[in-house]
Amino acid sequence: MAVTPQLEELIRLLKAAGGEPRATIEEARASYELRMSSLELDADVTTERVGAGGVPAEWVSTPGTARDRVMLYLHGGYYAIGSMRTHRVYLSRLSRATGARLLGLDYRLAPENPFPAALQDTLAAYRWLISNGIEPKKIAIGGESAGGGLTAAACVALRYMGDPLPGAAVCISSWADLAHTGESITSNAAVDPTVTLERGAEMARLYLAGRDPKTPLASPVYADLGGLPPMLIMAGSVEILRDDSVRLAQRAQEAGVEATLEIWDDMPHNWPMYAHMLPEAQRAVDRIGEFVQGHLG
Repeated sequence: MAVTPQLEELIRLLKAAGGEPRATIEEARASYELRMSSLELDADVTTERVGAGGVPAEWVSTPGTARDRVMLYLHGGYYAIGSMRTHRVYLSRLSRATGARLLGLDYRLAPENPFPAALQDTLAAYRWLISNGIEPKKIAIGGESAGGGLTAAACVALRYMGDPLPGAAVCISSWADLAHTGESITSNAAVDPTVTLERGAEMARLYLAGRDPKTPLASPVYADLGGLPPMLIMAGSVEILRDDSVRLAQRAQEAGVEATLEIWDDMPHNWPMYAHMLPEAQRAVDRIGEFVQGHLG
């Protein structure tokens, strides 16, 4: 596709937001919060803070959403950055598209809480939804970047432990190989405006806290994906993490999972988050909505 002025502007902003690559975790958190929390919610969006199995979380709903249809959303940010404050507006767009209530999870962050804290919090929140009367088949789990990898890992863990599985999973721009062995890590290094191998390797080290980066529940491209629910796996063509999504989809398909892979031309990492300024991002949000509605009913 032709690079539009809107995409050029987004890429410029993403490059500018990258800031100093040696920024501390605290500085990176503060910068991201400032950049994303300045976006305003539409007046008809409702939010409610809750404890989801002991994990801080927030409901985000728009008019007409079905109370029995839920998307449990796991934000990205290298497992160390991000919160509901950075993702609230994005989740409101997902609520409109999916017709579901969005439960955004403020899972524990690394390095203060390394692997498997985020996974444990995700499982606790999912089980809390079920204990509150939501049928598993009416739940989708989704996330972007680290949250995309966490989505796949959570489904693997639920299957392993014998929990009922959700009705669908959505993995966007997934960070699913913390060993960074995908070919696109190098082939897209010059064109990815947001993610670098240097930063990714450092953040993986903090999250893993000495564990093997090929641990399946940290890097689900190495997991047995058999028996997982239908998956929508999306990535931008210029991401260094593109091949994490490609290999995740291939592994799932080889295991017999209904896994749909979509590589969006010229799109950067996590592009659906920028639907407030990029038409292709809104189209991706709409695609997620179509998938979730098609599988949750």
